Amino acid sequence: MTIASVDDSRERLEPNAAAAQVDLSAYSNAEYSPGRGRIARALWYVLSAIAFESPWFPFNGPKRVLLKLFGARIGRGVVIKPNVRVKYPWRLAVGDHCWIGQEAWIDNLANVRIGNHVCISQQVYLCTGSHDHHSRTFDLIVKPIEVGDGVWLAARSLVLGGVAIGPNAIVAAGSVVTKDVESADIVAGQPASSIGQRCVR
Repeated sequence: MTIASVDDSRERLEPNAAAAQVDLSAYSNAEYSPGRGRIARALWYVLSAIAFESPWFPFNGPKRVLLKLFGARIGRGVVIKPNVRVKYPWRLAVGDHCWIGQEAWIDNLANVRIGNHVCISQQVYLCTGSHDHHSRTFDLIVKPIEVGDGVWLAARSLVLGGVAIGPNAIVAAGSVVTKDVESADIVAGQPASSIGQRCVR
């Protein structure tokens, strides 16, 4: 590509910039409450970077204690692998004997409730936040996520806000869950849809 052609492409792009239907400069999440003050959030940010997001801190016991100190409800025998991110622990409830895999991200701007014996595999993303694409100011939308007992969220799956996953369901690797999943259902795809029923022997 020549210099002249680069300049031409810039000229063609400039009119389109004025046609944007959103105004991000006017965005405000002032009505959203994170649930704790700035000091608590800053302290959690530091401790999370040291004890959770770091690959050098593999100890489950201290992680469970820290989450509880910041308001999370954590059951017995919860395993938390390295590089896990939790946005706000005070909006998290985890049942007994759950596994949270490496690089999982619980982005809980709204409440996330995880049942007992749940396996959250590597790089799973629980995303409670979105934006109103009909709004010129791109308003924030937050919705909770509920994961039932015995669920398996396989590697790199994505669960969106407002979704409830029924007990013993399986979300296949790489799937995007945009709506509720029935009990013992196996879902896969983008967006995820049913491909069968789980049968435990």
